[in-house]
Amino acid sequence: MNVPENLKYTKDHEWVLIDGDTATIGITEFAQGELGDIVFVEIETEDEELDKEEVFGTIEAVKTVSDLYMPITGKVIEVNPELEDQPDLVNKEPFGGGWMIKVKIADTAELDDLLTAEQYKEVIG
Repeated sequence: MNVPENLKYTKDHEWVLIDGDTATIGITEFAQGELGDIVFVEIETEDEELDKEEVFGTIEAVKTVSDLYMPITGKVIEVNPELEDQPDLVNKEPFGGGWMIKVKIADTAELDDLLTAEQYKEVIG
């Protein structure tokens, strides 16, 4: 199972890449594997301020629909435009082309609540 060391994680299986005051967010390889073939990603929260743990969108797989949760508080400044026509990028490249949103970080102290790669590996067993 691929769990890149340079990312932070949540128990809800989102990953966070921090670059200055911006965070790129997606779901982990484990999460996409549990969901199966992803057929639709719906994110209509661009330009919205969302609190940590609020739903920022949904992801639909052949067998289920799941909510996507904000790992940190911030403003959604970009939604991955590729996912509209290619939702399967989340399956193919969960840590690359399958990213979901970019967020302007509101409170950097919340980053301390995220899991390290090692801690996330313990969560997924």
